[in-house]
Amino acid sequence: MAKLIGGLGTSHVPSIAAAIDKGLRDTPDWKPFFDGYIPGQDWVKEHKPDVAVVIFNDHGNSFFLDKVPTFAVGCAEEYRPVDEGWGPRAIPPFRGAVDFSWHFIDTLVENRFDPMICQEIEVDHGIQVPMELFWGRPDQWPVRVVPIFVNVIQYPIPLPSRCYEMGRVLRQAIESYPGDERFVVLGTGGLSHQLQGARAGFVNPPADEAFLRDIATDPDKLAAMSREQYVEMFGSEGAELMMWLVMRGAMDRDVVVRHKHYFVPASMTGAGMIVMENKATSSPAVAA
Repeated sequence: MAKLIGGLGTSHVPSIAAAIDKGLRDTPDWKPFFDGYIPGQDWVKEHKPDVAVVIFNDHGNSFFLDKVPTFAVGCAEEYRPVDEGWGPRAIPPFRGAVDFSWHFIDTLVENRFDPMICQEIEVDHGIQVPMELFWGRPDQWPVRVVPIFVNVIQYPIPLPSRCYEMGRVLRQAIESYPGDERFVVLGTGGLSHQLQGARAGFVNPPADEAFLRDIATDPDKLAAMSREQYVEMFGSEGAELMMWLVMRGAMDRDVVVRHKHYFVPASMTGAGMIVMENKATSSPAVAA
């Protein structure tokens, strides 16, 4: 039987990709950020997941404002890096977990979700950066991926509670899947930032720190918040944080935080990471 082994949360800031590509990892501006991910990378190496379900948003690359699905799920054989304006990055394509993708889509429909189904789509930094932050730059990705696209760009965006509910359906799909794969779920986006309007440059470190605490200890509180509260607390683009609720909804109510990291600013963004395991199945190792 398939097994969910952990939930990861991380920012997917595009400047992180630029820092990696330009060899800036160990410069004074970036080293504290990247060093904070080393425990997360070690966790992935130790636990060796087979499939990564990644929740992220497209940034006007594969979907544009004229056609934006609220939720979309990829079921392709592979997902190639999209050209975001300066050429595709030199990273390998992501191999798709096709059979599970179809199983998940069917489970969503059984639970009254109606996702867009993508049998061919390219993916941007929303998935590229999280995968690099945890798996580095391999010749071939050691995990297969299931991309879940969430519209947090074009209003009306989904309710945080709906994202949390989708996470519960994802857990149901994993537990009913007949394979023996080990799954990890990545919720991506944020933390606080706003790129336009009167609050351009806005970051809210106290709210970010509280979010990193509450996503583990009080996810129901975060799920009950309104969309307007997310924008007010985290900025118009910081509303991406509701995508972490899909990941959190797939986890047990009680979790163990293995690692947590916060850095501000990464470009114009508060950036963060968390690694969680279900308490009921977690090893007794001390959390970092």
